[in-house]
Amino acid sequence: QVQLVESGGGSVQAGGSLRLSCAVSAYTGYTFLWDCMGWFRQAPGKEREGVAGISHGGGYTYYADSVKGRFTISQDNAKNTMYQQMNNLKPEDTAMYYCALDGRAGCILGTPLRRDEFGYWGQGTQVTVSS
Repeated sequence: QVQLVESGGGSVQAGGSLRLSCAVSAYTGYTFLWDCMGWFRQAPGKEREGVAGISHGGGYTYYADSVKGRFTISQDNAKNTMYQQMNNLKPEDTAMYYCALDGRAGCILGTPLRRDEFGYWGQGTQVTVSS
């Protein structure tokens, strides 16, 4: 059983920063070095979109154009935790943010990220950016 728990959301003014965390708990011996992971977001009335992803081994990262240069995805393998540092936040970044994990050995990170390639999801954390 794999579980993902996000934290770090909140309310900030435009130009501010937040860091989201996604803690992964799984069976003994699991490491997300084997896995692809990503951050998605969904604003009210909109489709869920992938904003950042990281390949198994952490060697490749992907960012949607809308967040490139402002968001940074990273991992702490010792803690089985993924992060998303979000700087220079804009009101249009307001959304529920979800972390996701592929769950398949040898996964290939799709670009853009595809929801159907991720088998495990967190419950989401709300980010609200005011102007």
